[in-house]
Amino acid sequence: MQFDSSLTLLNLDTPFLLEKRIKLLQAIEKEGSISKAAKTVPMSYKTAWEAIDSINNLCPSIVVEKETGGKGGGGAKLTSYGKNLIETYTILQKEHEKFLKKLTSLTDFNTGSLKSLKRVSMQISARNQLAVKIEKIVEDNVNASITLKTKSSQKMVSNISTNSVTALGLKVEDEIIAIFKSNNVMIATSQLLGFSARNKLEGVIKTLNFSEVSCEVVLEISTHETITSVITKEAALQLELKVGQKVFAVIKSSDIMLGN
Repeated sequence: MQFDSSLTLLNLDTPFLLEKRIKLLQAIEKEGSISKAAKTVPMSYKTAWEAIDSINNLCPSIVVEKETGGKGGGGAKLTSYGKNLIETYTILQKEHEKFLKKLTSLTDFNTGSLKSLKRVSMQISARNQLAVKIEKIVEDNVNASITLKTKSSQKMVSNISTNSVTALGLKVEDEIIAIFKSNNVMIATSQLLGFSARNKLEGVIKTLNFSEVSCEVVLEISTHETITSVITKEAALQLELKVGQKVFAVIKSSDIMLGN
């Protein structure tokens, strides 16, 4: 047995994005016609029109631009907002499916009890959590080397146990989270060729926050990706770190945990 449900988005407690409506929007994008899209889903032409009106009314921007008339019942196309809405729903749906899969694995259907609810909603203290995609997995009997790609197309490597790969169900092309503590991130002003740490991510210093003994360094590695490092105040002063300076975040592959 397993858990299963569809994802519905609400606006002011009113359902406006259901799985069937998303299929309608996808069909409109493909067919360029409401009548053809309605047949593809399938649903009646009237229901399709009502669904589009409802979506347009409940969204802050127009999702579908309609043209009435003609033998085919009029043309239609998605706006840029509508296309982005489909993409966002698809991402949410994937995460929703992951959650249900995890919930299934944690439930003992023989007794009807949840093995560990805390594991479902667990939050961790590690400051750095980056969305990455698995590019390569190299395994032996004990350990595995996982090559990852960040949103900014920089490469990272995580070394975890082979058992962890199996437990997490990791596969090439999976989108997962790379997790590492801020005090495990070293800062270098050059790429340190020959240095044993395999991960050297290039970034620009966004902020520097000094305390009596330490310095929090926030690096921007892309427009929407940041890494936080906590080093000693003395080290920051010796490196003469400045906001806007290009530096490298250096992280050992054994310090990068993975989660999905």
